[in-house]
Amino acid sequence: MADPELPDCDTPAAVLAFAQCRRAAVQRAEFDVLDAALAWAAMHPAESVSDAASTDGWIFAEVAVPLGGEGTPLVAEFAPMELGAALGMSTDSARALVGSALELAHRLPRTWKMMRAGVVPVWKGRRLAQLTLALPPDGADFVDRQLAAVVGKVGWAEIERLVDHARATFDPEGAEKRRRQAADGRRFDVRTRDVTHDGTAWVEGVLDLADALDLDTAIRHGAEELAALGSTESLDVRRSMAAGELARRQLAFDLRAETGEGAASVVKPRQVVIHVHLSEAAISRDEAGIAHIEETRTIVSTEQVRDWCGDAQVVIKPVIDLDAHHHTDAYAVPDKLIEQARLAQPVCAFPWCERPARRCDTDHVLAHCAGGSTCSCNLAPLCRRHHRAKTHIAWTYDKTDAATYLWRSPHGLHLVKEGGTTRLVTAHPPDG
Repeated sequence: MADPELPDCDTPAAVLAFAQCRRAAVQRAEFDVLDAALAWAAMHPAESVSDAASTDGWIFAEVAVPLGGEGTPLVAEFAPMELGAALGMSTDSARALVGSALELAHRLPRTWKMMRAGVVPVWKGRRLAQLTLALPPDGADFVDRQLAAVVGKVGWAEIERLVDHARATFDPEGAEKRRRQAADGRRFDVRTRDVTHDGTAWVEGVLDLADALDLDTAIRHGAEELAALGSTESLDVRRSMAAGELARRQLAFDLRAETGEGAASVVKPRQVVIHVHLSEAAISRDEAGIAHIEETRTIVSTEQVRDWCGDAQVVIKPVIDLDAHHHTDAYAVPDKLIEQARLAQPVCAFPWCERPARRCDTDHVLAHCAGGSTCSCNLAPLCRRHHRAKTHIAWTYDKTDAATYLWRSPHGLHLVKEGGTTRLVTAHPPDG
């Protein structure tokens, strides 16, 4: 039976042909977006940047920046912001898009031509552009020539080997520096930002073999000790618990303080500092519920919070009333107002930006020098990059309530940032 939503798709062959046609249209549209990014860069060259600089200390005027490899045109620093706003992506993603377009069009022209013809998919061309960004012009040209006829057919491992060969041939000093940096790929990650509702988090790493063996031995011994003390948990759970005990023991060593000459050392109580949002009933009446963790932007059960704080020194501070209005005549923002702004808006108030508010500046929505007051209704967290853009180019915004902002871009886009969500109010900017 034909799907009424798919025209002329009453046979298997027709469905396949329809899907192929739509896939080709998607690939063409992806290239058109990349081509538009190239045109946008051409409209915002280095010459469009004003030479005037601010004298406000840490706030500097817009500059021209390289987004592609050596030899590609410089672009006005803030230009990708508006392109990203129109495409529903962050400023960093927009910068990468423009950089890929410049790299392909100016330093990988043969690959660019094949992408335009639909022979090479956009994702593959962009990925190649990211690899060649650090190559000198001769190296990028070598890669482009070698791959011109086969880039759409060869595997990615072979492409990476070719780029490594170009780096060694055309940039031996850079290749050696890269080799030294890559020789030590060790790392250890504790993914606290990905904590689950159950209060668990991923830990992973790449260690030196000797370090890995010592760590495994310490955790194995810790798991055995827990079993000897009566733990009935599985071996895997006991190993995870042993890792936490190992960390706490190390913290105890670091926190030892002498009580006096010749006296035995004592261990300061462990202090857990997390910003959580939960009901008063969950604290005062031991009721079940959920807690929102500000540092990770996730939720856990209140029972999990109690487990974390069971053997720690706990300080409970009341949450600032987000509906209260505070005001000061001074330009400097008091700590209480800063905290209120950060709690009301957990991330940068700029469209699509996800930088945590605690790492942002506190901006006067209407500038203080233009009559804007230092009060709850005129403050918002802005990361340094978007704070500078708002200060030096024609980005403006209004604060419509405690966590809602209406933005206007230099070319007329209107966007609403509400909490952490952005939406376009006008799909297309007005002409002129």
